Amino acid sequence: MVVTPVLQLSSTGDGIPRMTILIIGGGIAGLTTALSLHQIGVACRVYETASEVRPLGLGLNLLPHAVRELTELGLGDALAATGIPTAELAYYSAKGQRIWSEPRGRAAGYAWPQYSIHRGALQMLLMQAVRERLGPDAVATGHHLVAWEEAGDRVRAFFMDSQTRTGLPPVEGALLIGCDGIHSAVRHRLYPDEGPPIWNGAILWRGASTSGPFLTGRTMIMAGHEFQKFVAYPISKAAEDRGEAEINWIAERKFRPDHEWRREDWNRPGNVDDFLPHFASWNFDWLDIPAVIKAADRCYEFPMVDRDPLERWSFGRVTMLGDAAHPMYPIGSNGASQGIIDARYLTREIRRHGIDPAALHAYEAERRPATAQIVMANRANGPEQVMQLVQLRAPDGFDRVEDVLTTDELEYTATAYKKIAGFERETLNNRPPIV
Repeated sequence: MVVTPVLQLSSTGDGIPRMTILIIGGGIAGLTTALSLHQIGVACRVYETASEVRPLGLGLNLLPHAVRELTELGLGDALAATGIPTAELAYYSAKGQRIWSEPRGRAAGYAWPQYSIHRGALQMLLMQAVRERLGPDAVATGHHLVAWEEAGDRVRAFFMDSQTRTGLPPVEGALLIGCDGIHSAVRHRLYPDEGPPIWNGAILWRGASTSGPFLTGRTMIMAGHEFQKFVAYPISKAAEDRGEAEINWIAERKFRPDHEWRREDWNRPGNVDDFLPHFASWNFDWLDIPAVIKAADRCYEFPMVDRDPLERWSFGRVTMLGDAAHPMYPIGSNGASQGIIDARYLTREIRRHGIDPAALHAYEAERRPATAQIVMANRANGPEQVMQLVQLRAPDGFDRVEDVLTTDELEYTATAYKKIAGFERETLNNRPPIV
């Protein structure tokens, strides 16, 4: 694809200059950014390294504050047609005993649902909306960012073809937004000495299995403790309509810091023999976990990684958002949701300040401290710490969970993390729209 420089100087009814913003990365965060900018009349284009955008990945959760933002982008019906509105979150011990459960989404009184959904389905839903609203050429695939330079009120980006590794014509825009994930080319150029992501010693094996519904049929469960855990939730409305459940599952084990592992590969096929024996006895009356694992036709292996919070995201006409800015452990179901929230705050500040570096700094001032707090909370095991406390205090099981955990500890599970992550119910329900 030949890319020509774009710089539109007309204005919207709000007086916002229509100068094209360059979005690097066509994942959930990048596509949400494009839709949000289009919502306020700001021209943009997405540049994606992959030569073809395909529905990759497995399940994820969209928390109510992220669902609110996608709903306000007109995507509520599409989400409802695809994902499962999560009704309950339940924590269990490694013995299968219920520690804590709480309603989620609308069942908890939120004005918006919480959805469990296939990551690939969500990405394709966003991609379709971008192409319909911004035009069929709104996403340029096969474009890998290699450099940029600033000149006055413009930034010029340089790409190479991700297949042929040959250079492509440079592209000019007013701002450049790095939405290109944990291995961000934008972040690497800004912080070339940072090194690889930080591994915490845990390996996640992830898969999806078709089975019968479990518990409420719309429950997300977490069982185990810090060093061995199983997470499962249904992700497909189509499967539910058939009376089945497509269960997204994650089997996790944590190793010693000096444990030798295949750390150099962040997305590779997994081998069930590496972890299934450790879950062989986890056949509970509410879910047969070994059977669920065996029902998957494949699984994938991921190290649990993040990066240290940065002191700065924005440099001149360039900033970052989503996993490029603040990759975090997949604890508390927050990664995708925080990228969506980033996109909305960035859009708000561009609307307020215009297409100018001042908007980037205002966005960063809002989001960088908030996401740094979530990164650190996730490193401390987030709300899942109650499972570890039960394992330490009652490894052989308990008669009453109240004999193991104090009321304050259970209350932390229910409320504190929601405040840190920005989806405390009354605050969310009553605040005005971001955009």
